[in-house]
Amino acid sequence: MAQTWRCSGLRWSAGGPVLVWDGGRRSALSSGKRVAFAVADGGGRTCVGARGNVCPVRAAVSGRSTGARCEECARLDRAHSVAADTMADDPRPYRVYLAWFGPGLVKVGITGSARGSARLLEQGAVCFSWLGEGPLMAARRTEELLRAALGVPDRIRYADKRRVRSALPDAAGRLEEIRELHARVAELDGWPDSLERTPFRAVDHAGVFGLDGVAAAVGAVSELTGGGAVSGELVAAAGPDLHLATGRGVVVLDTRLMTGWDLTAGADGFTVPVREFREGEDAVVQDGLF
Repeated sequence: MAQTWRCSGLRWSAGGPVLVWDGGRRSALSSGKRVAFAVADGGGRTCVGARGNVCPVRAAVSGRSTGARCEECARLDRAHSVAADTMADDPRPYRVYLAWFGPGLVKVGITGSARGSARLLEQGAVCFSWLGEGPLMAARRTEELLRAALGVPDRIRYADKRRVRSALPDAAGRLEEIRELHARVAELDGWPDSLERTPFRAVDHAGVFGLDGVAAAVGAVSELTGGGAVSGELVAAAGPDLHLATGRGVVVLDTRLMTGWDLTAGADGFTVPVREFREGEDAVVQDGLF
């Protein structure tokens, strides 16, 4: 019987993207690397648990779920997250950022200062700039200020991010757009006194992700299935997504779909369901800033 592995997800390190496996094994991902695995047949996908704890009932979860958690474990995981606003007395400093994913796709968010830019890499932000730093609740109020005053969302769908990656403006164009947004944000009144504002300094991840000149994707994996196979050459990686060159063209694999499955190394062909991108299908562009 072939040895099986369980994926814990994609992590971004100083050297680039890394697939992490239960037990601590890591697989570094570099451009041109062959990514190939098969899904064990018959076992199904099970909940990955929460906060480092296994799911007590090993509940079955949908193949389309990017969280791979049952309802109870998802509730427990979110209850301890910054986004849940249950950590008002957290003494650690936080940063507010403005992240850009493509023309018209920009969001505001917060992250722990100690994490540096890891959160932006995890989200697939093509470029970003810090806006300020301070206590958690001051960072949260600043985030709300931008949402209310300028209509900047705190979330952008991954489906929208994927569709624009092969048609990004050049570096100068990317930086100019986020520079203008940063200036508009700086003019707003009502910033919390305890938040120290940060001057504009854009960080561009297009080179890190390998997006310069990347071919347009023809579709994205919609789910993994028992007995299915994935095989392709890595041409780009952004956030949790791997852009794989396959016999049918470039297909995007969201690595969050890999968690919860028993996987075996090596595979030929590409036999998991793929949602094809229809010609002329546009990303949903927000209205607030333009």
